[in-house]
Amino acid sequence: MMIKLARAALGAGALVALVALLCGCIPLVIAGGVAAGAAVATDRRTTGAQVDDEVIEDKTSFNVHERFKGEFHVNVTSYNGIVLLTGEVPAEAARADIAELVRTTPKVRAIQNELTIGPVTDLGSRSNDTLITSKVKARFVEANRFQINHVKVVTERGVVYLMGVVRRGEGDAASDIASTTSGVQRVVKVFEYIAG
Repeated sequence: MMIKLARAALGAGALVALVALLCGCIPLVIAGGVAAGAAVATDRRTTGAQVDDEVIEDKTSFNVHERFKGEFHVNVTSYNGIVLLTGEVPAEAARADIAELVRTTPKVRAIQNELTIGPVTDLGSRSNDTLITSKVKARFVEANRFQINHVKVVTERGVVYLMGVVRRGEGDAASDIASTTSGVQRVVKVFEYIAG
């Protein structure tokens, strides 16, 4: 009898703990959804363009990696239909072939081919690039000179690529901030400018 009561109490305690955890998570889920919704609402791209960019990135990345296996490291980033290619390939022919493959992807408006010819970067280099991207974004927040979700930051081998639909002053501010961030070798603007 005591064992049954102990099991029942343990089961009830586990149920209460589960409910408490779930109730605690609900505000986090709601807050996360609200934050994501706010980011979508303030993005200068249409919702359709945002979806198209995701499809372009996923489809093109898959096609590139299926066709070009081996000593390749290719990143595909799309922003409002403008595709940035970064990474390393072994030869100029591969660089051109990848650009042509991307060009045939629906909804691609333009390509910025920044693929370099040479050995694939190692984990240390890629980790450093991730750190640089984080530092640039943190400095954007700190400077508070433009809405940070208007600028996408991509870093490869210490080179920072800035993408987005921006006003000229916003693009210049982003470039100035990025170029004075430690570890940044140079900044390449891949912006689409709007009036204002």
